[in-house]
Amino acid sequence: MSQRRTFLKTAGAVGIAGLFAGCTGNTDNNNDGGGGDTDDGTPTATKTPVPYGNGEVNFVMSPSEPQDLMEKQYQPIKEYLNEQTGLPTTLKYARNYSAVLQAMGSGTADIAETGPFAAALGVKADKADIALQRYAYGSWEYTSVIVTKESSDINSLSDLKGKTVGFADRLSASGALFPLYMLKQAGLKVGGYPQEQGSANFEATFSGHAQAFEQLANDQVAAAGVGQFITLNDDRNLKDGYEYVKTYDGIPRAPIVTSPELSDEEQNELVNALKDAPDSMYLGADGEEGTDDDLWFSDVRPADVEKYQPVIDVANELGIETEYLDS
Repeated sequence: MSQRRTFLKTAGAVGIAGLFAGCTGNTDNNNDGGGGDTDDGTPTATKTPVPYGNGEVNFVMSPSEPQDLMEKQYQPIKEYLNEQTGLPTTLKYARNYSAVLQAMGSGTADIAETGPFAAALGVKADKADIALQRYAYGSWEYTSVIVTKESSDINSLSDLKGKTVGFADRLSASGALFPLYMLKQAGLKVGGYPQEQGSANFEATFSGHAQAFEQLANDQVAAAGVGQFITLNDDRNLKDGYEYVKTYDGIPRAPIVTSPELSDEEQNELVNALKDAPDSMYLGADGEEGTDDDLWFSDVRPADVEKYQPVIDVANELGIETEYLDS
């Protein structure tokens, strides 16, 4: 299953903890990952490997929504993996997509939910293996949008020249990669974005989907490039007072990735557990369907990096290299 590459050196574990905003779960263990000898003089290299590196399963959540909400949404996954593996499972909330990949590549995280763009870069940089694709709202695909207020003077993408646009995380497919691609296709100069401004003829801010849309609501930006999901109300319609300037359909829905540091057996255990999970795993901490803590997706299927080739093609069009992960 492993899709290891040699483009970049894997990040070390030092400093990884600072990339997370906190975690929930069982983290108290006495496993010593260091070298040296055991009490009986046997070299530690000959000891039986500790499952998942530290005797627990570490599941990382990307910062697409607020931490407290995501912890409630993913609580059943935590409990289900704990049951299936027989090991304590910890949820970790990453500060950004890059933090997800650094943790996966270093082996301090075992499995993660993340975006298509981040996952594709992670595979190429030897920091992640794409394992599963998620399904939601009747489709395996989703939409990126550039949205503005109905009251604004933005009628086309060309009107954003000289304006400020709010984007989600720099490694978000629907919240950065595809909005920038739409702007470039419309004739705007995107410069070095999403890495840096360069010769772009508009300003940009990068945060998260919810934060970028909030910036638009507060008139801090003229438009927001985000995943369509953040712009919708409970009826799956565009929220009142907003309009789309441009949309991009057909993006493969976000994957779940595993760490290349896991054994094939460990990867298979996690993938098969989620693939065969009951419907109750998707219902959030309260276990009730149709409430705020339901997961946004309702099914998964096996996938690999080829499924995300459209995302890779757009990244290549924007000139983004895997070295961006180390910047």
